Amino acid sequence: MSEALLHLDKVERRFGGGKSLLGKPKPAVHAVQGIDIKVSDGETLGIVGESGCGKSTLARMIVGLDVPTSGTITFAGTDLAGMAKKDHKRLAQKIQYVFQDPVASLNPRKTIRQILEAPLIQLRDLDRSMRQARLEELLQAVNLAPEFLDRYPHEFSGGQAQRIGIARALAADPELIVLDEPVSALDVSVQAQVLNILDDLKRQFGLTYLFISHDLSVVESICDRVMVMYFGSLVEIGRTEDVFRNPRHPYTRLLLQSAPAPGRKVLISEDANTELPDPFHPPVGCAFYARCDRRSDQCKSVRPILDDNKAEETHRSACLHPFLAG
Repeated sequence: MSEALLHLDKVERRFGGGKSLLGKPKPAVHAVQGIDIKVSDGETLGIVGESGCGKSTLARMIVGLDVPTSGTITFAGTDLAGMAKKDHKRLAQKIQYVFQDPVASLNPRKTIRQILEAPLIQLRDLDRSMRQARLEELLQAVNLAPEFLDRYPHEFSGGQAQRIGIARALAADPELIVLDEPVSALDVSVQAQVLNILDDLKRQFGLTYLFISHDLSVVESICDRVMVMYFGSLVEIGRTEDVFRNPRHPYTRLLLQSAPAPGRKVLISEDANTELPDPFHPPVGCAFYARCDRRSDQCKSVRPILDDNKAEETHRSACLHPFLAG
């Protein structure tokens, strides 16, 4: 694996906390808890987990829209929080974001030309002739016609709007793009078109992707590695083929069993234990304890951590009783 481009070291994000005016402690939500990962230059890392697991909070910290409560995030050896405070322009040149809702992410009062020119002016300081050449290059890269430049967002389909959103992210010539559910709002056939474009762009521009999704089939098809989050914590990480073929954490198995597939009936029962724990009163031990069919008394009192083998290619999980190959 190549040298790490992005490194998250024990990253946590808490909301709330502190003390009230009367001196009483206020409850805090631990949205992200102790995330420690490295993302290599040129790879696509998938981030999966159900709603409320902390995926989007993690993404917001990586692009500088939020800062960790503790821990550090470094990009090519530079602290991201410090970069966001001192030189947000430089951060935007390095890392860009593609949003889930393609139409809502585009300003309805501006033409596509104005939308795409903004980063070319603010982040790259290109003159008029250079901007025009770059605009044509960007549209060609995402398979859109040049005449689209003078139209407005409402004139485009969801798939076309998402391609414009991708072009806007590319305009800054970034090294890393965070894609937050980029195809979830699109029809299946359009999803395939956008995913093919992303794959081509990665090779053409040497990009690194963080791909957040709840669609496991999409993650399996596009990602080199995948990390699984539950209740703000990283519970499993490894090469995509290893995680999908031999999931080690019970939660990962539950996700895979719950994924819809033609001709297969989902047999996962729905009861009170399928809900996430109370974020204001997190459990002492494993957060997945109430939903796990492998739990023991030890799980109720001991919080599991990722296994000690930290080799970059190793398939790791945070479970006291993991499923093993075999």
